[in-house]
Amino acid sequence: MTGWTAPVSSAHDVTDVDRRHKREFAAAWTRALVGTSYVPMTGAEVEEQLEGYTDRLAEALLSSPQDTEGARAVGADLVAIHFTGAESLAKTIESVGEHMLPLFGLTETPELRTRVSAVQAAICGGFMQAARKRTLDEQEAIRQAVLDARDSVEQALRTSEARFRAIFSEAAIGIGIADTEGLILEANASLRRILGRSAEEMHGLRVYDLMDPQDTDTVWQVYEELVRGEREQYRMEKRFTRPDGTKSWTELIVSLVRDENGLPLYQVALMEDVTDRKMLQDRLRHQALHDPLTGLPNRALFLERITEALNEDAGSEQPRRVALCYMDLDGFKVINDSLGHHVGDDLLVTVAQRLAETVRGEDRLVARMGGDEFVILIEGSRGTQQAVDIAEQVLDTLSSPIRVGNQELFVSASIGILERPVTGQTPAELMRDADVTLYWAKAEGKNQWALFDTERNASEVAQFRLSATMPAALEHNEFYVDYQPLVGLDHYRVSGVEALVRWWHPELGRLGPDRFIGLAEETGMIVSLGRWVLRQACKQARLWQDEFGSAAPFMSVNLAVRQSRDPNLVSDVAEILDETGLEPGMLQLELTESAIMSTADEPLEALRTLARMGVRIAIDDFGTGYSNLAYLRHLPVHELKIAGSFMEGVGEDQNLDPVDARIIGTVVDLSHALGLTVTAEGVETRAQATRMREIGCETGQGWFFAKPGPPEDVRTLLEAPQDAEWWRK
Repeated sequence: MTGWTAPVSSAHDVTDVDRRHKREFAAAWTRALVGTSYVPMTGAEVEEQLEGYTDRLAEALLSSPQDTEGARAVGADLVAIHFTGAESLAKTIESVGEHMLPLFGLTETPELRTRVSAVQAAICGGFMQAARKRTLDEQEAIRQAVLDARDSVEQALRTSEARFRAIFSEAAIGIGIADTEGLILEANASLRRILGRSAEEMHGLRVYDLMDPQDTDTVWQVYEELVRGEREQYRMEKRFTRPDGTKSWTELIVSLVRDENGLPLYQVALMEDVTDRKMLQDRLRHQALHDPLTGLPNRALFLERITEALNEDAGSEQPRRVALCYMDLDGFKVINDSLGHHVGDDLLVTVAQRLAETVRGEDRLVARMGGDEFVILIEGSRGTQQAVDIAEQVLDTLSSPIRVGNQELFVSASIGILERPVTGQTPAELMRDADVTLYWAKAEGKNQWALFDTERNASEVAQFRLSATMPAALEHNEFYVDYQPLVGLDHYRVSGVEALVRWWHPELGRLGPDRFIGLAEETGMIVSLGRWVLRQACKQARLWQDEFGSAAPFMSVNLAVRQSRDPNLVSDVAEILDETGLEPGMLQLELTESAIMSTADEPLEALRTLARMGVRIAIDDFGTGYSNLAYLRHLPVHELKIAGSFMEGVGEDQNLDPVDARIIGTVVDLSHALGLTVTAEGVETRAQATRMREIGCETGQGWFFAKPGPPEDVRTLLEAPQDAEWWRK
């Protein structure tokens, strides 16, 4: 299993770990443990026992998702077989950390190191829980013995006193007795060792003399309740400061002893030294909550801190505010991929150091979220300007070059800024909005910050939801096609129609193409939507062909850029023509000028193939893009559709723009020279229609003739008599 880099997901994979590796790990573990606690077993028996635990550790390390309950059980089992010393736990944690991966044949990665830390923490948790239970059982026995000694003092004073003294003097845990005034009457050797004081120093001390500066009011509140007789016992984890300044952490149980009248008489304290265990806990917690590369707080600690900030607001009269600066390095992937991950890692370390130096304060936290993303949390924010100032400081500190080895690198960052009251917020909502704002900053040019905008976010969410419903809308037939006539300018008869897709949304009503075509292109839905429109349009064109014969109009369908690059375009068109029975010459495909001018060789060949099949190709909105007439001679184009924006300058004499007229005239002449027909779009008046006919346009399209409408409207126009002036309506 060497080279393993990802967690396995089944028990079968765990059992595949080589048995020899397990035995080697158990042997190394045995060597570390033997001698740390008194255990009534030989070394071989210990090794056999530990080898039995190895499968559970392997399961806890390699399971996906990671389940560390087996490791927790191993920690409890160590206590059960009498490995109860703090050194036994420390050696176990050390063995797992140093030997588990190599002896299992696994290559260390940050993910595996995190998993090992989780296994260590679970072992520690199981060990502590079992040890605490064992200790509490022992403590309870001692307490009961003390009480029994008191109750039986009249019957067997000497026997009871001897038993008490033996327990008191030889107990591994500290025992102290004090009166209700807090005067310490007796302290055994274990207690004196824990507190770092001699018997002489303990004489005359009071309980309050052992107070630690960092004790909370709660500690002494429950103590006062006990000596007043309001409670029988309390237990807690408490720190003591020794005379030499060192600290000791203890598991403390204080019980009240009453006299025969039920009045408080003594207090008995039972104290276990858990300093080593506490230090190990703190170290494991630090590893779990900090990024191993940069040393900054990681995502887990950040979420813990922001959750605390949100909870602190619950009882405050004035709503607290919080600010997030979500930062991402610009172009980091290029550096990582081109110069190597070791350079990228060194760069991240330097960036983290600069952030830590720039953003300081107890109310601020800089965390690495993963990859090249960092976040700055500002608790008790004083407003947006404070967050903006911090963001600008960060951008400024990153502007100076960073030297990695013999290379000088320049790096910039994009920052999304979110500042708001925390009332009613969740960490997930704050992170989502900050992340959205970060991508706004990157989209607007990078090396800058952007502020969260509620209206913009709502608009983007609405657009996203709209795009997300498009596949189902197409399946549920919510789209439909309107048709707008293309009219011959010499006789004002319908010669063609353009198919225009619409969406009847169940909640938003009728949506024009400006609301959803862009979304369809972004998501790729434009290909399937365009195929559906093409099929519907060809079916309708075939119906008109069957009804009107040679007088039937050709069908013009818009083709999006993504459709033109679809490798199945030719086969789709051929299939639809064959399916509907429409003649290829009755179909025209429209592409925008910018799309067809920038079309690569492969899509252009598809257009040539379609043209050879007899399908007409038209350039839509000509004049708004490249306007490269010379290039047209190399394209499989049959028609130009002049953009409607030119219509404003032709028509009525008072609005006549000679430049527009000359441009249109030139385009028409050159188009005819290339064998192309010309359609004028956006014709809204009779004067414009007349002028475009005089210039030489064959067909016109616009509201002067008809607005887009259902097939029935077009059929009515096709049935109109030859001399009917229907455009006057």
